[in-house]
Amino acid sequence: MLSLSRLKPSHLKLLLRIAETGKLQFAADQLAISQPAASRILADIEADIGAPIFERLPRGMLPTEIGRSILRRVGMILAEFDGLEQELGMLRSGQSGRVRIGAVTGPAVGYVVPAIAHIREQSRDIDVTIHVAPSAELIRGLEERHFDFIIARPPPGYDTTDLEMNPARTERVVLLVNNQHPLAGKPACALSDLRQYEWVMQERGAPIRQAVENVFRTSDLPLPDQVSNSSSLLVALTMLAAGNAITPQAQEVAELLGANGIGARLAVLDITQTISVEPYFIIRHRHHASTAAVMRVYQRVLEIL
Repeated sequence: MLSLSRLKPSHLKLLLRIAETGKLQFAADQLAISQPAASRILADIEADIGAPIFERLPRGMLPTEIGRSILRRVGMILAEFDGLEQELGMLRSGQSGRVRIGAVTGPAVGYVVPAIAHIREQSRDIDVTIHVAPSAELIRGLEERHFDFIIARPPPGYDTTDLEMNPARTERVVLLVNNQHPLAGKPACALSDLRQYEWVMQERGAPIRQAVENVFRTSDLPLPDQVSNSSSLLVALTMLAAGNAITPQAQEVAELLGANGIGARLAVLDITQTISVEPYFIIRHRHHASTAAVMRVYQRVLEIL
């Protein structure tokens, strides 16, 4: 005898097909089982609940009051099964799922966002979170499983044994000002010409700031005297709009701000030196499982880089 707790979806489908067709034989044919097997399953279910589900009439089978109550629940249960099956299929194929990415500003703007836009053209159900932060915070977040993968630079001396690391591009740094800045549009500005202006730079120790400071040092020039410290792009843009400040930013950020009129009031200074930052890496933890959705986004980022 069947127990209600052990009813299979195929048993529930049989009840639904009998109700729809009114014939046990038709229902069995639709489910590709024999009529004796269908009759036995129905008899076991009715014996288990202690009441008939269908009234047997000369012209067919009609649900009893108890049968109608059961069939209402059967429809909802099968709908949930169908929804679950579809959801699992999308998860297995990478058509849906949650993806958590951490990145430093440049590649977040230049590569992660375009990768997500490409994936979304085929898979709108992927839920993506992009967290922009300094490399040290991102590495820590990866270790603590807050991110599925990151784009960052491991700190010097960091043990990368458990990390899968794919080198990306060297990051170029440009100097942004508002388009009314005295040096905007002037060719080949020397570093010595820049010292007199206020700067807004990333926190001390940040790779972009270190790259800027290194250029001044290798040119035997003292660092700018007026420096405000902030890693916030919004703060930097506000200070640029308010006066003659200079801010170093990744080239990808400058290109985004200059596109489609977003940064119509900004300009990139033409300077004599090239400022660059050591390459960042696309990093996954070797021992953290990745879903199909995560791997789809990860592979797309690698393709773009």
